[in-house]
Formats: sequence, C-alpha cells, structure tokens
Amino acid sequence: MEHISISSERPRLFLLGALISALLYSALFFFNDWITEMLKYDLGVSWIYLPAGLRLFLILIFGLAGAIGIAAASFAISYFGVFPPDLFTCIGIGLISGFAPLFAKWVVVSNTYISNDLSNLSMQKILLCIVVYALMSSAFHQYWFVLRDLESGSLNHFLVMFAGDVAGSILLTALIKYGIDLMRRGVPRRS
Repeated sequence: MEHISISSERPRLFLLGALISALLYSALFFFNDWITEMLKYDLGVSWIYLPAGLRLFLILIFGLAGAIGIAAASFAISYFGVFPPDLFTCIGIGLISGFAPLFAKWVVVSNTYISNDLSNLSMQKILLCIVVYALMSSAFHQYWFVLRDLESGSLNHFLVMFAGDVAGSILLTALIKYGIDLMRRGVPRRS
C-alpha cells in the first residue's frame, strides 16, 4: 500500500497551483489579445485587460504558487512575444506581473481581514483589491518600462494601464459571478 505523506503532497500541490496559474494566465492573455486588439493603447498597455482580474484571483486562490506561475508565463509571453527579446527586461516584466498582485493582496489583507478560504470576500473587499492591485501593477510596470527605456513608459501609459486593469478585473469578476449564478440556477434545490 502506498503511503503519501503531507510533506510530499505540498510540493505537488504548489507545483500544480503554479502550473494551473501559468496555463490559465497564458490562455486568457492570448484570448484577451485577440478580442481587444482594437483597444490596445501601446506595447503592453490596453484599455481592457482581462488577465489583470485573473492575476488577482489566481493570487487569492494559490498565493505564492500563483505568483510564480504568472511570473513564468508572463516572462515567456514577453520574451517570445511582442517585447524586445531582452532577457533582463522580460524577467522584470514577469516578476512584476506575478508579484504585484501578491504584494497588493498582502497590503489589503494586512489592512482588512480576508479569510484563507475567501468565504468573507465581499464585493467591497474585491473592489479594494482590484484598485490596490491595479495601482501597484501599473506603477511597477511603468517604472520598469521607463528604467528599461521602452516607449510605453509614461504617465499617460500608467493611466491607461490602470484603467485597463480595473476595467478588465471588474469585467472578469462580473463574468465569474454571472457564471456562478448560472450554475446555481441549474442545480436543483432540495426540498
């Protein structure tokens, strides 16, 4: 009989969380890129960015594993995609993409109580997370873009990126809530 210890399960669950995060983030990134092509403002900046909301949800669910998965996926998307294939620039983009939402979660959680199972995650707390995350992510990205001398590093780009992250996060949250509501309606209630 095979014995599975808790210590051997944790690394597997951590890696699974990172892998799920990387795959979901990559898939939504390319889907968003396709459906919002006409809403792009500049390189790495869009008026609606659905993956911003997914980043936040993956961090709320998987924590550090989610951050690592997002960072790895964002690095690969940046390095093999539209950004100049500069290793250092793309590592920074990946780290910011993965760890800005983790840092925002830490800021929000340290100032308001959010349970580990997210059972007390109200709409007000979600909106607070969205705004704090969008501010941090946009600021860190734009600062990095300026440091790396990319054209899309400026105050205007910050404002558009912030608006796109907030809009994308709110849209994704609404889609998730609508999906949950549809699923609840489809499940017959017990008398």
